[in-house]
Amino acid sequence: MHLPFLGPRHTKRGDAALPADPEAVAELLSECELLRSQAGRAGVRLDDTPASLEALDQMVPRWRDDPEILPWLGHDAGLYLGTVVVRTVPGAAWQIRSDGEPVVRLASGRAVEVVPAGQEWAATGAPELSQLYGEIAEA
Repeated sequence: MHLPFLGPRHTKRGDAALPADPEAVAELLSECELLRSQAGRAGVRLDDTPASLEALDQMVPRWRDDPEILPWLGHDAGLYLGTVVVRTVPGAAWQIRSDGEPVVRLASGRAVEVVPAGQEWAATGAPELSQLYGEIAEA
């Protein structure tokens, strides 16, 4: 997801710096409208907690039958995974790479590419979002 409106400022590592209000960026990246809509129809409440990732893992993946929805839903799933990490793992924060892709930067300095993980989950169901969260939170 390329976010050109976030600006071209760069750090020494080549990653784009977040605008002055990282909370606004986090709020924008947490919208995940398609995923929230699909989850709501399935009776799953997305409250930005690890438990909601477990609930997503249990949903029947009806979106896999729609090649137009699949990539968008996967994108949203990755952003939602990142949202849960940023809101629950101490020191985790969103960072926008120089190519415009959002990643989650952990306190250890490790960057987690959550969007490809969400796309893989949407396409195949594996690895589960809750499993990915557990691995990220341990790091």
